[in-house]
Amino acid sequence: MKRRVEPELLDTLPPGDLRAVRSRQDLCRVNSWMGNPMIMANALKKSAGGNPVASILELGAGDGCFLLTVARKLPASWAGVKAAALDRQLNITPATSAAFADLRWELAAMTADVFDWAPSADGQSAILANLFLHHFADDRLAELLRKIAGGTRLFIAVEPRRMLWPALGGWLLALIGCNDVTRHDGKVSIRAGFAGREISDLWPEPHRWHLTEKRSGFFSHLFIARRLD
Repeated sequence: MKRRVEPELLDTLPPGDLRAVRSRQDLCRVNSWMGNPMIMANALKKSAGGNPVASILELGAGDGCFLLTVARKLPASWAGVKAAALDRQLNITPATSAAFADLRWELAAMTADVFDWAPSADGQSAILANLFLHHFADDRLAELLRKIAGGTRLFIAVEPRRMLWPALGGWLLALIGCNDVTRHDGKVSIRAGFAGREISDLWPEPHRWHLTEKRSGFFSHLFIARRLD
């Protein structure tokens, strides 16, 4: 099945729309159901050699729920990480900010389109993306990956695994009580997801990086880029 990128309903709804609010809540459960926070935390620990990184930027961070869950799955020795959340429509609540503070993580919020974002001169220790890259067709995705590669030494993405029967994903989302927006977007996400080495094929200057791309869990696709020099 060829990769197909289509608009998702959540991206078109106002942040305060009740269906959008419910869908964002659904996504926290969907991430947990897929095992994505644990996949990300394990990949981050392994890629960093078990040592804490100084700074983490999450692209497409939304309400910060995913990054917070990842932070909670990392060892206490990771306290002091400088975290940043970037999204066009950030919805980070005071309670979420307080939860980061309880972990002794510093959290900065940045509201911007990812294509307007300029990586800092000294770069981020790690950049993360969860269920984000699949929103972009290959030409735009290649552009984004070039920008990411210029702003970090470690990039980790957890994405939907493209399946032969996208309707199965919608049925499973209905089974766990997700609303119509989440069910629609789930099927769209699966059709836009990844398989094989599709992200690796778009990564710039691959000879300078160690690239890992594989299936992870039942429904997720993991990509890791770690700079060699």
